[in-house]
Amino acid sequence: MKQVFSRWPTGLAPPLARAEGGMAALPHWARPASQHRPLPALLSHGVRAVLFAALPCVAGGLLVAAAMVDRPRVAAGFTILACLLLLATIGAAWWLSARLAESEKRGHAIFERAGISLWREDWTAVGKAVIALKQAGIHDMRAHFTAEPDLARALRRQVIIRDVNAFTVQMMGAADKQAFLGTLDRILPDTDHTFIQWIIAFANGEPYYRSEAHITRPDGSVADTLFVAELPGNLDGFRDIIVTAMDITEFKAAQARLVAAETEIARASRVTTIGALAATIAHEVNSPLSAIVTNAEAGLRWLRRPIPNLIEAEAAITGVIADATRARDVVARTRSFLGNSPRRSAAIDLADAARNAILLVERELRTLGASVHFDADEDVPHVLADPIQIQQVLVNLMINGAQAMADLAQPRDLTITIARDRDDVRVDVRDRGVGIEADHLPRIFDLFYTTRPGGLGMGLAICRNCVEAHGGRLWVNTTAGAGAVFHFSLPISPHV
Repeated sequence: MKQVFSRWPTGLAPPLARAEGGMAALPHWARPASQHRPLPALLSHGVRAVLFAALPCVAGGLLVAAAMVDRPRVAAGFTILACLLLLATIGAAWWLSARLAESEKRGHAIFERAGISLWREDWTAVGKAVIALKQAGIHDMRAHFTAEPDLARALRRQVIIRDVNAFTVQMMGAADKQAFLGTLDRILPDTDHTFIQWIIAFANGEPYYRSEAHITRPDGSVADTLFVAELPGNLDGFRDIIVTAMDITEFKAAQARLVAAETEIARASRVTTIGALAATIAHEVNSPLSAIVTNAEAGLRWLRRPIPNLIEAEAAITGVIADATRARDVVARTRSFLGNSPRRSAAIDLADAARNAILLVERELRTLGASVHFDADEDVPHVLADPIQIQQVLVNLMINGAQAMADLAQPRDLTITIARDRDDVRVDVRDRGVGIEADHLPRIFDLFYTTRPGGLGMGLAICRNCVEAHGGRLWVNTTAGAGAVFHFSLPISPHV
């Protein structure tokens, strides 16, 4: 079962699906309508039950009374009894209707006066689609919609926002509720990846779903929200899903500033480290270089004498060689220290690494208009790798793919898939850009080679060095006008 990908998981396990009647493959809510109805539904059902049960009795009493015209007292008794029963029925129906109206009024008051953003949404089309896909033998919703992102877009247009409360209107800076009512795709942009996670949560029968989403305000700006919803227990419940939302735009902005500050501190630390390292290298290399110069000058003097002293000249040249070798060893040690050999290798889950990388660059991908679609096979074996280096590889490949589509019209689909490939685990990062020209392919991984204005030409070279340092390989397939697919594979960890 594919798990819901959320930055804020609920930690609640989905209930077990029923195994009877061929329902094992379906989520629990797909069974026939539950007998446990909410209070308004119970009251509405009760009104109908009272009317349907009592009216035949009233009619029967009147018929008996009409048939006993020769016994007026008995007929009058049945008539009075029927009238009393009719009055009792009307009274009971009125009482139940009043309770229903009171319950609805109270529920509406709570909805409107709550000091948190509340949305009422109709997801019936999604519920029916999940059932249809499962009955058709499609149980991996993430893989299905990753391969067919346009199907998810079409389904998103069928989710209807039925109502929002007053706090939502105020929080989003709208004039009235009409700014939000209608299809979900009006406010949930294509760059948001939570819609697929909703479908996975439904398919798993999750009791709750909680995550972050960015939605479009009426003025066109984007708001980051933290939302939570109790998911329905039967298909009828899909008609009215209550979603609570909290505006975390400022929190996310502060978080971004913190990350930027930490990045700047890390950069300053690297600059300081490089400065100290440069001073150390200069000190270490200057000594042998000075000795080389001294020995070389001495050798020249011995050779330029009227009678060259070959023994002394040979000794000076031997000193040059020794000092040159010493300088070379200093450079070799420094290169080894700065090289791309794995540092903190551990058995890591590439699927988790990819999810973390997506979250790390989510805002940048959103700025570039990229819609991320991610799928990983179940139980992908772990690989032995440095998680920071592998995360950097994934980040570079995703950013490159998003930049390759920056000048294209929407949708800009960026697809990441992870699967086992014999003794390796392979990661594919696919974009829908213009592809890579054949003339550039032989040098695409060369250091300082770039086809992008302002690019440094270091990203792909670093990616290949990182991957190869872990015993893997990195390569690319491209089709002109149809995008590129960067693949990298890493050997499965022998410890798992």
